[in-house]
Amino acid sequence: MVCLGNICRSPIAEGVLQQKAKQNGLDWEIESAGTNSYHTGEAPHRFSQKVCRAHGIDISGQRARTFTAADLGRYDFIYALAGDVYRDISRISGGADMSNVHYFMNELEPGSNGSVPDPWYGDEDGYGPVYDMIARTCDAIIARHGTDNNTNA
Repeated sequence: MVCLGNICRSPIAEGVLQQKAKQNGLDWEIESAGTNSYHTGEAPHRFSQKVCRAHGIDISGQRARTFTAADLGRYDFIYALAGDVYRDISRISGGADMSNVHYFMNELEPGSNGSVPDPWYGDEDGYGPVYDMIARTCDAIIARHGTDNNTNA
């Protein structure tokens, strides 16, 4: 799960997919990262934590990290949560194979190349709709890939 700073969208996606994978008995390694190092080492945004807590998910232990080209070889699926993030991953990859990099929203809306809005630029009210969008997309990921018990995302 990759977004820009790894404190808003991707930590929510990491927490939600971890919970859904666990509920479905899937032994998946799920992590998140950001394409920029603005917040490296920081906990998720307080509103990301709050919206997750409201749904029984604790993401307070996560810490922001920066996406690296080495991640391309480490994960089976890399999900870009927005178009600018996908372009940043391509730049960071330095021309490496990106066949495992996908638009996150394509799991819910195939071929849309849609983006999850970044709630950082708004107020707390923006985090609920982002959570809902991420949760629906994580459901689609489970439905599509749930038979792959040893997946790294």
